[in-house]
Amino acid sequence: MKKTLPYLLLSLLLVVSFVTNISLGSVSIPLKDVLLQLVAISSEVEHFNYIITNYRLPKAITAILVGSGLGISGLLMQTLFRNPLAGPYVLGLSSGASLGVALLILGAGMFTSVLGGMIYSSWATVIAASLGSFLVLLLVMLMANKVKDTMSLLIIGLMLASLTSAVVGILAYFSPASNLQTYVFWSFGSLGNLQWNEVGILMASLFAGGLIALACLKNMNALLLGEKYAASLGVNIEKNRKLIILATSLLAGSITAFAGPIAFIGLAVPHIVRQFFKTNNHFVLFPCVILSGAILMLICDIVAQLPGYDFTLPINAITSVFGAPLVIWLLVRKKKMYF
Repeated sequence: MKKTLPYLLLSLLLVVSFVTNISLGSVSIPLKDVLLQLVAISSEVEHFNYIITNYRLPKAITAILVGSGLGISGLLMQTLFRNPLAGPYVLGLSSGASLGVALLILGAGMFTSVLGGMIYSSWATVIAASLGSFLVLLLVMLMANKVKDTMSLLIIGLMLASLTSAVVGILAYFSPASNLQTYVFWSFGSLGNLQWNEVGILMASLFAGGLIALACLKNMNALLLGEKYAASLGVNIEKNRKLIILATSLLAGSITAFAGPIAFIGLAVPHIVRQFFKTNNHFVLFPCVILSGAILMLICDIVAQLPGYDFTLPINAITSVFGAPLVIWLLVRKKKMYF
């Protein structure tokens, strides 16, 4: 019972956060109407049904997917590099996606009017971000074949991020103000722009990445004691590293493509879970980061949408403002980092 109680509490908190997220917004919807809609019973107020089905529900599900995916990818990266500062975007995947979107949006002003019209297509942005992440992934995988040292791979990822950021800066310098504004808004991240078909594709991508990560959990426990020790236990270090990189790329790359670069969650969630559960066993951490990431993302989205107001704050700002003090408080209070 003691082993299952934390999972039950996290699951209950996830349900409460999910229902609260759907209830609050610029239009306050009574809890009764939300629950009726969730069990496929229409509310008596027709516009409540429309708001929940077409806006609130896909946004809340997107928040769960984004939080869970970033939590898993952060856990993978911190274990692979044995570095508490490693996050899901440490390999440059976010920067690659940003470069793809920058070429589409910022480069459009320097090319034809046809490209300019593509800026306003959500699928064009998704495809551009996906291609950017995929190209960076190919580079990282090629480097992984050549470089056997994990820390060298970390430095290569940081250098790729710096290189792509420099190219984005050059594009921004020569772009018109309107295109630059569009790109800046994309870089803020957003959970509310996805249709149901896009949510389905994101869910499928995250499910595939999660399955690969699940297959690596046993080897990840061994990696915590060092690569040499893990190799002595029969772990294929090179194969395992490639699987972790592939899983992270599917998780973080698809999230960036559909929701933009979401900061802080992937870095913070594994630390929060370790502080509460005081363990490095990945079979315990894995389900906990899924639940905790989803909960934290839902709470951040509740704060960002400013219930009762007609505008929404950038989700990236809220994830950092809300989460950073929480992690600092936990580390100061515990006085020890469980890693």
